[in-house]
Amino acid sequence: VIDDAAAFRAAVAVAAREAEAGSLVTFGVRPTRPETGYGYIKAGAAARHGGCAVGRFVEKPDRATAEAFLADGGYYWNSGMFVFRASVFLDELARHAPAMLKACAAALEAARRDLDFLRIDSAAFAASPADSIDYAVMEKTSRAAMVPLDAGWSDLGSWDALWQISSRDSADNALAGKALVEGGAGNYVHAGSRLVGLSGVSDLVVVETSDAVLVTDRAGAQDLKRLVGRLTENGHPEATLHRKVHRPWGSYDALQEGARYKVKHLVVKPGEGLSVQLHHRRAEHWVVVAGTARVLIGTEMHDISENESIYIPRETRHSLENPGEVPLELIEVQTGDYLGEDDIVRFEDRYGRA
Repeated sequence: VIDDAAAFRAAVAVAAREAEAGSLVTFGVRPTRPETGYGYIKAGAAARHGGCAVGRFVEKPDRATAEAFLADGGYYWNSGMFVFRASVFLDELARHAPAMLKACAAALEAARRDLDFLRIDSAAFAASPADSIDYAVMEKTSRAAMVPLDAGWSDLGSWDALWQISSRDSADNALAGKALVEGGAGNYVHAGSRLVGLSGVSDLVVVETSDAVLVTDRAGAQDLKRLVGRLTENGHPEATLHRKVHRPWGSYDALQEGARYKVKHLVVKPGEGLSVQLHHRRAEHWVVVAGTARVLIGTEMHDISENESIYIPRETRHSLENPGEVPLELIEVQTGDYLGEDDIVRFEDRYGRA
């Protein structure tokens, strides 16, 4: 988020001059509070084109160190935004992180076109070290420069940062969605799919979505890596997958699942369609709630309008497309002894997945 667009444009103009002169420029944000969620940059000597040299980069500090940095006046938040000539960056990448450059070049060399996408080679890209630009290049190069930025910047990198910029009530509660706080202050509440009520608690972050609920204190909302790590270790799909899944033809949202059934909300974009496919172990019922569906079952074509439905038995070739000019929405009810996404055989697919 940038509050002062004019100040941001002025800083970019300075950064562009420094970059044209061969520097790798990063923006240092003037701190307004002792923030422990950002890395810091120590400003060095003034540069020729309006920026300054980078004295050093500092990892996210503890509270006491952040307070000392704020009092010092010579430390800036590391924004993670950069301006540089591509050729200069590639030269420095080759010098300081050659393994990363080699892996990325190999991934691009083996890339393939897929509709509007360029899909780089995953195996080649996986060989690249998982380092940030700061660690791989900026902390090692002699060409680093910094331009101070005082434009009301926030990277919204934490729930507390989102609370900072949100509209708040008289008790400093920031509420999004169907949320209510009674007898508490300083809370951030995001209600995504249902009513969320807080009573007698303060300075919490409560985020409710259709598949998970997060409750943490605002001060500790920066450090959720361990929680996500435990979810991953315990095999919870919520750690890596959102309930809503995007496909080339549109999206689906898994609404509910039981022992022998699954309910989805499908949205098919105008002019798009699903592959010709079959399932060995499940049948499907489709109910159109908006738009018109063109459904192939076996060798027969059916046009299904709003409030109409159709049944697809197991082991039956079928496809679905949207012949209209508005999104097609339908409810899909799957039944069977196995409902995994891998129970699919594609015969024809306009997106190259058959």
